[in-house]
Amino acid sequence: QVQLVDAGGGLVQPGGPLRLSCAASGFTFSSYFMSWYRQAPGRERELVAGIASSGGSTNYADSVKGRFTISRDNAKNTVYLQMTSLKPEDTAVYYCNALRRALTIIYGDYWGQGTQVTVSS
Repeated sequence: QVQLVDAGGGLVQPGGPLRLSCAASGFTFSSYFMSWYRQAPGRERELVAGIASSGGSTNYADSVKGRFTISRDNAKNTVYLQMTSLKPEDTAVYYCNALRRALTIIYGDYWGQGTQVTVSS
């Protein structure tokens, strides 16, 4: 059974750091593009960061570029999101996503349960 377990969320002060993790099981983790999404109340779910299966390529939303870093450890089947210089507008539920595709054909698309990040003083 495919499972993505998000963890590491919590309450943090503005400007502070926080690291999220997502532990994967039930599929070939190293074959999947991994990403983090977030959704705030009343807002659309947005892509925050993504990383290629090898870890060699990454991409970020403009709003987090320079502050967040996505990484993965294929030996541990885990993807991370290191967040720094957090802002109140970063407050959201963060979701881990695993995607396997070839052109427009999607072979796998899995989601974690979400972890709450609250940035407040």
